[in-house]
Amino acid sequence: MNIKEKDSAFIAHTYGRFPLVIKEGKGSVAYDENGKKYIDMATGIAVNAFGYCDDEWAEAVTKQLSTLQHTSNLYYTEPCVNLAETLCNRTGMSKVFFSNSGAEANECAIKAARKYAKDKKGEDFFNILTLKNSFHGRTITTLAATGQDTFHKDFLPLTPGFVYTEANNIADLEDKVRNNKIAGIMFELVQGEGGVMPLKKDFVNKIFELSSELDIVTIVDEVQTGNGRTGDLYAFMKYGIKPDVVTTAKGLGGGLPLGATMLCEKLADIFTPGDHGSTFGGNPVCCAGALSILNRIDDELLKEVTAKSEYIVGELSSSSGVLSVDGLGLMLGVTTKRPVDEVVKECMEEGVLPIKAKQKLRLLPALNIPWDELKQAVKIIKTVCER
Repeated sequence: MNIKEKDSAFIAHTYGRFPLVIKEGKGSVAYDENGKKYIDMATGIAVNAFGYCDDEWAEAVTKQLSTLQHTSNLYYTEPCVNLAETLCNRTGMSKVFFSNSGAEANECAIKAARKYAKDKKGEDFFNILTLKNSFHGRTITTLAATGQDTFHKDFLPLTPGFVYTEANNIADLEDKVRNNKIAGIMFELVQGEGGVMPLKKDFVNKIFELSSELDIVTIVDEVQTGNGRTGDLYAFMKYGIKPDVVTTAKGLGGGLPLGATMLCEKLADIFTPGDHGSTFGGNPVCCAGALSILNRIDDELLKEVTAKSEYIVGELSSSSGVLSVDGLGLMLGVTTKRPVDEVVKECMEEGVLPIKAKQKLRLLPALNIPWDELKQAVKIIKTVCER
């Protein structure tokens, strides 16, 4: 059997895979089993922050791998501590819990909000308010947090205690907050799986106004928007807000599984030994890779991300085959005149790898994608959209 046949025979059918076997990659270029070259405009869904097999990242990971690959969280390890210090220094948050994925980071945030609310306001305050069209993970609890019925229908009953409000609807937000006993409000500043839709600043400001008034924990889900993706280190910085909890994953590890839940000062000591844990969270190899990534996301790189974003938006917005472009930084959603599935298929045939979100073409290139490869990919995407 070939790889596709073995996949069908031995791997659970949870993915609608494209008919493509990626064999190797370097930077923003991937190669299939036949040696065909592709410019990757998706980066493993915003995971490979510096593309495939980045030399500096690989060196940091390899060095740590040959020093200490894992030990229990009953002991201290240097990469974990150094990464937590870096995250706190660069975000203004106070403490970090490490896990393996965005869903786990969000689970931790939910637990933190509920424990804080129970301690401050009583056991009845356990509801988490999230937004319709949101996506927060695939565990039973983060599915419940996800405001999309399509993800719920086969797995009921989900974890109780979640309330949903319309994104960018201030009246609905205030109604839901004041008529439910809310422990926390969790939201993505750009709804990724929901169609790459940024939240409006007045709506976000209202979340923080209500949360301040009613002592509600604010949780910003930066699983996809974080780590330079939007042109700021984290998207909350672009909005000028200070959340109580920030969750992230994806691009943080640069290709290795790593999630982080960052806690503000008032929640810094909400957990005590035994309240939460993770066997692999804070793994030394993953943390060494993450340090390599974070230490290179500086002002110069972020300016480059913004410039590349402006280039993509400008080029595609002027295309006769494009209706609109949404998103922030290098997290963009393109509404095409042609059916998006056709556009994705033909882009792949022409050697470019985008993905989709809802009925939009989704672009998530490496933060450091070379200009020549970016321009070539955008040219191909335009040509396909205009057919």
